[in-house]
Formats: sequence, structure tokens, C-alpha cells
Amino acid sequence: MHLRQIFLAAFLFPVLTSAESRLPANARVAIIGDSITEQKLYSRFIETYLLACTGRHDIKCFQFGWSGETASGFNNRLENDLSAFRPTVATTCYGMNDGRYVPYAENIGADYEKNMRQVVTKLKAMGVQQIVLGSPGAVDTTYFVKPGTTADQYNDSLAHLRDIDRKLAAEFQTGFADVHDEMIDAMIPAKAKLGAEYDVCGRDGVHPGANGHVLMAAAFLKGLGLDGNIGELTVDMKGASAGSEGHKVAGSNGVAEVESSKWPFFLEPSMRSILPFCDFNEKLNRLTLRVQNLSSAKAKVTWGNESHEFTREQLATGINLADVFDKTPFEQAFIQLVIAVNNKQAYETPMIKGMITNFRNFAADAQNDPEFAAALETLKAKMMANQEKLDAEVHAKLVPVKHVIKVEAL
Repeated sequence: MHLRQIFLAAFLFPVLTSAESRLPANARVAIIGDSITEQKLYSRFIETYLLACTGRHDIKCFQFGWSGETASGFNNRLENDLSAFRPTVATTCYGMNDGRYVPYAENIGADYEKNMRQVVTKLKAMGVQQIVLGSPGAVDTTYFVKPGTTADQYNDSLAHLRDIDRKLAAEFQTGFADVHDEMIDAMIPAKAKLGAEYDVCGRDGVHPGANGHVLMAAAFLKGLGLDGNIGELTVDMKGASAGSEGHKVAGSNGVAEVESSKWPFFLEPSMRSILPFCDFNEKLNRLTLRVQNLSSAKAKVTWGNESHEFTREQLATGINLADVFDKTPFEQAFIQLVIAVNNKQAYETPMIKGMITNFRNFAADAQNDPEFAAALETLKAKMMANQEKLDAEVHAKLVPVKHVIKVEAL
């Protein structure tokens, strides 16, 4: 990014310092987009993060991905489909299909801007309090293949659409998630280090695997204003241990017995390969350990079944447990939460695509026949009751995790 772009970004989009900035109390978050959203990967990461890592249990999420969709397509179904969930917060991710898989042209940009402008206007009219406009992502520089269009040409096209989303976010005073740059800025060094065959945007060139979806989720979580501070734990070698909000701490003299209601994000093995090329742990996943009154030059830190050695200076400054340790005591709890979120989001897709969206076909019947309209509302309520039951099962997984940190002088 050029200096002028950095200055404009800082001026137009000041850094949000609190998760409350775009997540009001009892937030109902609609995660909206095309087939990349319907993959239910970045949407799952966002939902699990918002529930587990913030320590807030008042947040509810619903995934509205639709394969092959453009901003125009969502504009046509927006009011009908969102009426089932009634979101107060929305994230959008369009542009991949809107670019038509050809080099950029002004008419493509004009059409995208027209439809995204209508989307934002309708979201606000529906009472959505906070919106994060996500740019389109990127295509893989190795695997993207379209006759007449190179990967570089299409990434340039997607960058133009990104700029339109940025402009609209400034105009409508919404949040902005730079998904495009998040992916490009990681893909270039990742391929340089791991080889051109390492895919960041998927082997079909468009649909990322879990590693690419980590980048997408990161862009949206930043756009939502998450500060990434999971917690701070202090171990005193000569006194009592302590912890920040969300962490009950007992123990002393080098031991911390912790009960955490805010969890560090668990990155599955298929996701971790991208970590050296992005700032996910640094910006969004910080569980910091500091050690006081260490008399030796080094110490061994044991967390769960894993141990590492650190210098006194490192421990005094603070180490990020979520970054340093490959396995964490939160792994099993997080996996159970992920399973529950998967089950819920898997229900949401056919609920919207198979049923709710088709209610539009019977608008005239509903308008002319109150009994027919009531039947549709009953069916909608029944499906939402099922979704809410699955959501309750998700929230039931959010229990405090007990773990122990032991520091031994070397």
C-alpha cells in the first residue's frame, strides 16, 4: 500500500479499539456473501471467534451465503431473506462474481457500485445498526485459469471493486474489511517461501481452503473492531498469580491455576501454514503471559502438555501463549464448539435457499389471502425455532476452561 493510501485509510477509517464498536449488546450478526461465504469456513471462524474469544454470550450469528451470487442477486432477496433473522449487524462479501472474470471495465464498476449502494441503503432501512462492507478477496496467482484473463488482470479488477467498497463505507459511515489486501499481502510472501504450488485462494483459483479463509475472517474481525486482546496473565515467582477480565486465577510462586471464559482462537493444522505470512495472532489472538520476579536468566513455561524455554526479558515483556504453543488446553472445547457451529450453519443454508427465499414467489397470494400469509409466517417461525435450538446448542458449549501454567526457573 502506498503512503497516500495509508494516510487516506487512517483518515477515513480510524482504528476501532473496542469490540463494542460494531457489536452492540445482543448483536445479531448476518454473514452475507457468495459461494465463498457459503463454503461456511470464514463464516464459521467469525462466529466461533465472536462467541469464544470475546467472552460474550449475547451474540448470535446467521450465515447467508449463496453460490454464484452477485451484489445484484442479494439486493433482490435482501428484505425477504433477512426478515427471518432480523440482524442488527451485517457483513457483506461480494465482487468475485460481479467482476465477471474479465479485465476491469468502467461499466462493471458502475454496476457493482449501484447494487452495493442499494444493498447498504436497504440494510440501514431494515434497522441494521452496524455494517461492515467487505471487499472481494483475491484469485490465486498459480491456479486461476480463465480464457482471456490472467490472475494479475483479475486481481486488478477485484482491487477496483475493493476501492468501490471502501468509498461506499466512507460515504455511508460503515465499517470496511479489506479482504483483498489481506489475501494478496499474505499470498505473495507465502508463495515466495513455500513455492508457487502453495494455494492461498484455492486449487480452483477462486475458493480458498481453510488457510485463505483465516485471512478473510481476520479482515472482517478487524472491520468489526475486535482488539484481539484475549487476556493477560501474570505469574509471580515470589507472590500471587493474577489475570485480566475473563480469567479467574489462583496459585502463586510460579504457578497459575486459571479458569478462562475468554478462549484463544484454536487454529486447526490446515490453517496454521498461513500464520507466518499474516498478523492473525498478533492482531486478533493475544493471550499474554508475563512473569515477575524471575531470578534466573531463563525459565521453562509449561502449559498443558507442552513446554518452552524463554529468557527473563521475554517473560517480563510478555509472550503470546496462543502464538508460541502449538497445542493448547482449549483445543477440545474449541473443537466441540466448532462442531456445533457447523451443525447450525449447515441448517441455515437450506433454510434460506430452499425455503425462505422462495416465499417471494407467493407475495401476491400472501397479500390477497391473510390465511396464506399467516401460514408462511408460521413456517418461517418453525424454521427459526429449529435454528434457535441449534444456536442454543452452540452457546451451551461456551463453558469456562480450566488450565494450569507452571513457570520453572532454569
